[in-house]
Amino acid sequence: MYRLLMVCVSAGIAAGLGTGFAGMSATTAIVPMLVTFLGVPWYEAVGIGLASDVLASACSAYVYKKNDNLDIKHGMMMVAAVLLMTILGSYFSQYMPDLEMGRLSVVFTTFLGLRFILFPATKQAELGLFIPEKYRPLLSVICGVVIGFYCGFMGLGGGMMMLFILTTILRYDLKTAVGTSVFVMTFIAFTGAVSHFYFGDVVNYIPALVICVVSTLIAALVSAAISNHLKDKTTNRVTGVVLFGLGLMMLWESFL
Repeated sequence: MYRLLMVCVSAGIAAGLGTGFAGMSATTAIVPMLVTFLGVPWYEAVGIGLASDVLASACSAYVYKKNDNLDIKHGMMMVAAVLLMTILGSYFSQYMPDLEMGRLSVVFTTFLGLRFILFPATKQAELGLFIPEKYRPLLSVICGVVIGFYCGFMGLGGGMMMLFILTTILRYDLKTAVGTSVFVMTFIAFTGAVSHFYFGDVVNYIPALVICVVSTLIAALVSAAISNHLKDKTTNRVTGVVLFGLGLMMLWESFL
């Protein structure tokens, strides 16, 4: 029981920090730790991670909304496209090797961490492509299609892909990007969690589920509150350190 508590609390704290600071899916931290240290089957571990994501993302989105760092209008446009394309992505993912998909996720997370550490973006004009305002609704839907397919294809929440697209293509400042990302992820995580509960045996891991949900929620609320009161450049660099550290951890694990 002591080992279960330590692993689940550690996984939840790591996941919550990633969610609150970077809009990261809780599954990114929870799944590898549950599989590696507790021997939880991969499918059930993803279900626990997604369930932990729901409350953490929803509450983080509320904190960002209170601080006017959430674009609900375009976020809702993305939600519909994301949920539809997640199903399609899930179908095609069955034909891809798990190892290659895992490596892609690790490299992407590490790269994004370096990007925010070395090139902190403090204004929308610095973040990427110039898109006229009239095309933003259409672009939001297109981005939702890409993000949804990625989420279904990778089998994870897709928080890193959302963060990259929102800052680079839709040109959001980092705080608004994270706020919108956790808002969209709430719906993705809920849909995925229900599916995993229905098809898997997550109920056999109730203690791990409860501990992960509670610890992830607390860490996400604290980190989201801190993030909204930091200077933009500091938020960028804290986010970068979280992502880069997580990427290195996963790279180390894959080599071992």
